[in-house]
Amino acid sequence: MSLPWLPYFHPLLLLAALVFTLSSSFLLLLSHLKPATDGRKQPPGPPAWPVIGNLHLLGTLPHRSLQSLAKRYGPVMSLRLGQVPAVVISSPEAAELVLKTHDVVFSSRPRTRASESLSYGSKGMAFREYGPYWRSVRKLCTLQLLSASKVEMFGPIRREELRDAVESIKKSAAAREVVDVSEKVGEVIEGMIYRMILGRKRDDRFDVKGIVQETLSLAGAFNIADFLPFLGPFDIQGLTRRLEKNGKEIDEMLETIIKEHEEEQALQIREHKDFVDILLSYLDSHDDDQNPVKDRSNMKAILLDLISGAIDTSITVSLWVFSELLKNPRVMKKLQCELENVVGKTKLVEEVDLQRLTYLDMVIKETFRLHPVVPLLLPRVTMEDITINGYYIRKNSRVIVNVWAIGRDPKIWSDDVEAFYPERFMNSNVDLRGQDFQLTPFGSGRRGCPGMHLGLIAVKFVIAQLVHCFNWELPQSISPDELDMTEKFGLLITRANHLLALPSYCLAVN
Repeated sequence: MSLPWLPYFHPLLLLAALVFTLSSSFLLLLSHLKPATDGRKQPPGPPAWPVIGNLHLLGTLPHRSLQSLAKRYGPVMSLRLGQVPAVVISSPEAAELVLKTHDVVFSSRPRTRASESLSYGSKGMAFREYGPYWRSVRKLCTLQLLSASKVEMFGPIRREELRDAVESIKKSAAAREVVDVSEKVGEVIEGMIYRMILGRKRDDRFDVKGIVQETLSLAGAFNIADFLPFLGPFDIQGLTRRLEKNGKEIDEMLETIIKEHEEEQALQIREHKDFVDILLSYLDSHDDDQNPVKDRSNMKAILLDLISGAIDTSITVSLWVFSELLKNPRVMKKLQCELENVVGKTKLVEEVDLQRLTYLDMVIKETFRLHPVVPLLLPRVTMEDITINGYYIRKNSRVIVNVWAIGRDPKIWSDDVEAFYPERFMNSNVDLRGQDFQLTPFGSGRRGCPGMHLGLIAVKFVIAQLVHCFNWELPQSISPDELDMTEKFGLLITRANHLLALPSYCLAVN
């Protein structure tokens, strides 16, 4: 869970002060706030206020606020978020210690009200505490659902969805209509993932995209009750009510889909196996003690992780890539030239072409550097006391890796860190897959994203196809410098506003 600070601070601060003043547990909580370090050196950090700690310093864009604080206090910085001790990591060297060298110590997740409510008691993979069950779920997803062979098997689905999108955009181009790129990219990626995981085209009975967006919004929302538990019963932010409503919608949708798969299997009319079919085969297997799909709630939690992790993350990064291309016409033109040279102007891009598009790879890397989809990764929790960089970090501390700050560190990327310049990766061995800690948008180690390969294929295919088929310009005489790049913070860092552009078809093929 990321930690966006919602605009509740002032009333909550007043209520917190009032409740603590009247509460008989005030002294007990104050004693809990005092770190028990036995004289060992803690990471430096800003002074903490009584009760709220450093919550007031997070701001509306915590990744930026934490970057500013790290410039003053260093790449290993301590904070206190209400009653929760936290450590913020802001350098590749420190990130390597957390994500690789001492990975096992930092491999657990905090339990939050959102993860408990939305993930069937944290029975999925993303928010589950580290242990045997999590390892079995991870193994299942990695080997049976998200392996390279499984991703390749669903290639025809991705091709079909993308060709439908191209035809739709061609009609808009012929009519000289402005296209809502955010909506169009969202539709094509949702269609790909929906068919891969659930085995059918978009279903009007369920607003899958809307449900997923609400799920991620709640998972990333700052719930003050996670940091000041005594406020939980008041539900001041209304998050408990939203969690209950969203959880009910999720369960109804997944239960309907699972039942329909069971009925089709009984009638033997299932032609192709999707992710639901694979998980159902595990649900029916009772002879394997290592089987993580013990019951329907386990299955639903895993499905929700897969759907949530695949749809909005791929949409978000695709839209940031497209935004930077529109903002930087030089880069757009250079990418189109590469596509023309590699693919030609008489055919559509195919997935087999992607491995030869080296400049596209650089564009994707540069986008992840400036716009990591999960800027603070998912938080970890220390499972035991540990010392890194000479600093003592005690058990059950929240650990936040600010990959957004690392991506804009001039010590790593030179002084033009704000510039979108894909050529910085030319002749570079820096990779996205979790071994180069100056660029780890998917995390690393045990908790690295298992769906990375699927996500990269989807994003590269969508961007390559749309840039190859169409010339794009901003509408209403908007200059590239005027393009709105405002961020909206949550579990994912998305565009605050929809991206609009005017296409014109440019291939010599109908």
